[in-house]
Amino acid sequence: MKYLVLSLSLLLFLSCKNDTSRPTDTPNTEVNTSIESDDTFEQVLPFDSIYTNNDTELKKTKSVVIKRQNLIDKEDDKKELEELVIQKTFKKDEDLYLIDFTYPYLNEELKASYHNFNEYLEETYMDIAGVEASILEDKELICDTLRINRFKEKRFVDYKIYNLNASLISVLFYKENYYSGTLHPSYTFDCLNFDLERSVFMDYEDFFNEGTEEEMTQILNEVLREKINSGDIYFDCWEITFDDFFEYKDNFVVDDAKVEYYFDDCVICPSYTGTFSVEIPLERLLPVLRKYKFNPFMM
Repeated sequence: MKYLVLSLSLLLFLSCKNDTSRPTDTPNTEVNTSIESDDTFEQVLPFDSIYTNNDTELKKTKSVVIKRQNLIDKEDDKKELEELVIQKTFKKDEDLYLIDFTYPYLNEELKASYHNFNEYLEETYMDIAGVEASILEDKELICDTLRINRFKEKRFVDYKIYNLNASLISVLFYKENYYSGTLHPSYTFDCLNFDLERSVFMDYEDFFNEGTEEEMTQILNEVLREKINSGDIYFDCWEITFDDFFEYKDNFVVDDAKVEYYFDDCVICPSYTGTFSVEIPLERLLPVLRKYKFNPFMM
């Protein structure tokens, strides 16, 4: 769990913030709520704390709002997976902070071994206690000035879920973090691929040949370069480094046509561009696909 304290919090006026928090839930505080998807522009960002009449900053802020709405509107397979997936929520609204998490829970009545997925989500990934502790620690370290403390810290988590076939689900978690004293929220992403037949999590080496990270980095950059040159929304983006790709190599979701890699703010694009993923067509991945029976692409 990493929440940066004063120095980096203040730098968010000028740069992006990269958060690698892994938030979990405690049974006695769970409630049935969800993040509203129809927030107005004023409600989405904390204009009561920091106001700007700078046209460039306002344009970037609007782009962040559009980015958020694109995440909310992104299509997934929730409806098709209603029998398998139970949506759970956790919300805690205190004077200093708001925590609002929505996450999937697999129906253990269908298969007892789905407990492996649920246990990891609730006991390791969501880490509510750790999130609260980090927020309170940061509040203690930040000086009590009017500008810094005029609105509460906010942590949102929501998800999209995809079903490649009967043997695999891919889950995208997107985290929206509002830090005191910052104009824009920061966005981070986590992806989980879960084998429904074996009830195990799958990583890069389950899909792609071992030792192909450098080749995959080149393939991803080729696709990204094409998008940049096309003048699409990637115009302010840049190619990913091998070190960054190696860190995010497991951060992808899949369907029968593509692999979609997700990156936190400022890894391949500035936060204001609204761009956070790169889709790689499956045919371009044939040289690195692992050929073995448990690879969902081979089924």
